[in-house]
Amino acid sequence: MAGHAPAKREQAPDFSDYRGVWVHIHQRDGVAAPVGWQLMGRAREMADVLGCETGAVVVGHGVRHLAEQAIQYGADVVYLVDAPVLARYRTQPWALAVSQVVQQYKPEIMLFGSTNDGRDLAGAVATILQTGLTADGTELSVDPETRILNASRPDFGGKLMSTILCKQHRPQMATCRPGVFPAPPPDPTRHGRIVEVPFELDEAEVHTKVLDFLPEEKTVDLSTAKVIVAGGRGMGGPEGFAMLREVADALGAALGASRVAVNAGWIGYEHQVGQTGQTVRPKLYIACGISGQIQHQVGMQDADIIVAINRDPNAPIFKLATYGIVGDIFEIGPAIARRARELRARFAQEQAAREPAAASAAGSST
Repeated sequence: MAGHAPAKREQAPDFSDYRGVWVHIHQRDGVAAPVGWQLMGRAREMADVLGCETGAVVVGHGVRHLAEQAIQYGADVVYLVDAPVLARYRTQPWALAVSQVVQQYKPEIMLFGSTNDGRDLAGAVATILQTGLTADGTELSVDPETRILNASRPDFGGKLMSTILCKQHRPQMATCRPGVFPAPPPDPTRHGRIVEVPFELDEAEVHTKVLDFLPEEKTVDLSTAKVIVAGGRGMGGPEGFAMLREVADALGAALGASRVAVNAGWIGYEHQVGQTGQTVRPKLYIACGISGQIQHQVGMQDADIIVAINRDPNAPIFKLATYGIVGDIFEIGPAIARRARELRARFAQEQAAREPAAASAAGSST
């Protein structure tokens, strides 16, 4: 219309001085959280697409060995911030340390693990840097032309996947759940650079003090389990999970659960698998009495082999399963446990029989 000037197009910011895909390697008492190594593998893949370096940031005190480990897991360059004030995780000093490194060396992408501390740290760093942050990403990819990070995460109770872009700010940041990406095997022959970054902050300037650290007592570690036996609504109650625990013990497996079972109070939250629980990647996942809603599938769909046991032949879990058994878990479960015990006992006997024979052969050869 006459009298109206055409709208001006926003000029794209110049981010040509931002390069590299980085991962924050969170640690406690000198031990790295596994999610850091998992993210290194994905960062390496994205860096190869973008034709840039993979970086890692290690913060703490006396943690140079973690910088060396990061190179083995795929880092080309590791930024090491080592100072006494950083010995224990506290939001203020760690956020200042990470922000200082980012402002100085300018990565285009920065990834954090979605641990309790990782979420806290990532939010504080994003605030200092005045950039965006995608929380709890489950899929990451990059556009080689625009160099934009596509960070996707489930929304609306897992019914939709949202892909979030950060076009106007750098670095592009995301947190990702443990277990979403596989960790690459460490390569002791890899070479990389360790850049020691000075950090000066007086202890008197830190607003919080760590008086003591009381580790949370964990009864199950699903993130590293190779085999998981999980139960859902079909288990009927705590008694059903008592039976399922026997199956898990017979298989040497960890015990998991769906959100419905946890909400009903049949089993503790630390066993929950799914969108609001843990993301797992075992070699074998046995879903017992679990219908398989998308919220649960998000947390276990990357298992190597999925066995579903359910009385409903139309349960959604069967579409995802490698093998499906239509039947009563209260009949099938005990049968699996019995057979597993038989096989383990036979294996133990065979091993015991081999040992004297091997010892006798070794004695006759001397």
